[in-house]
Amino acid sequence: MPTVRDAGACGPADTLIVLLPGRGMALDELSSEGFIDAFRAAGLRADLVRADAHMGYYKDRSVVDRLHVDVIAPARAQGYRHIWLAGISLGGLGALLYADEHPEEVDGLLLIAPYLGEPQTAAAVAAQGGPGRWRPPAETDDAIGVRAWTCLQRYVGPGAVRTPLFLAFGVDDRLAPTHRVLAPALPPPRVLTAPGGHDWPAWRPLWQRLLAQVPLPRCGGTHP
Repeated sequence: MPTVRDAGACGPADTLIVLLPGRGMALDELSSEGFIDAFRAAGLRADLVRADAHMGYYKDRSVVDRLHVDVIAPARAQGYRHIWLAGISLGGLGALLYADEHPEEVDGLLLIAPYLGEPQTAAAVAAQGGPGRWRPPAETDDAIGVRAWTCLQRYVGPGAVRTPLFLAFGVDDRLAPTHRVLAPALPPPRVLTAPGGHDWPAWRPLWQRLLAQVPLPRCGGTHP
């Protein structure tokens, strides 16, 4: 899996953010749309890696393995002690799937407008009282949605893991109905919304706000 590394703003760091693009999104688009400039402006004592986790990896179900072998394991070998995963749309799903299979490798998740399967699966989750009470069906036409919501159960309810999960989405996003099913199950400070739909005008300010709120050290040695 090809990657592009972006150094942080304040020298050597032991924290890495792995950013996964959305469907059909080139790595240089993340730069041209201001995500890398925003990352450096946030003053995090961290580095960032853009991983080219394109649709092909999801189709052949190799995205988790390739992330582990090509991105995460080399980062550990380079000395990174803390790794956060961030993803936009399909990339949010990829981050969630990886964290489910390798929870010990992930210190936090930043999900921007994540794809969480089909609306009917989210509707079933809502009808059963939210992700904490939902039980996966024995049969489904939305296997990836069932998998996504099963993964999410790790992060909600009294027995939730300590790994923080942040959810950010545009209020007019076509996927927002699924996000609104998840949002009430998360701590309110970890749910961010912005005007706009499933596109950069919403994602840019959400990314900036996530970077401002994420509990990571800053160049001055402080936490938010």
